[in-house]
Amino acid sequence: MSKYEGNVGLFLAGILAAYAVLGLILIVPGLLTAISSNLLLTIAVVIVVIVVVLFALAIILKGLSRLFFHLKF
Repeated sequence: MSKYEGNVGLFLAGILAAYAVLGLILIVPGLLTAISSNLLLTIAVVIVVIVVVLFALAIILKGLSRLFFHLKF
């Protein structure tokens, strides 16, 4: 029995959240240039990106805190 066995799902969610943030870095600039003429759609995309990044950071930081909780210096 590993001390990290109960946190495997959280660690996998952290990996997926990191991939989501990397995907946003690649997709959003092209998407914003394609819809730059429509102000309302641009604002909606920016709001969605902010929400996704905040949730991804929360998942990543929670996973890192659980990972380093048992670390002894």
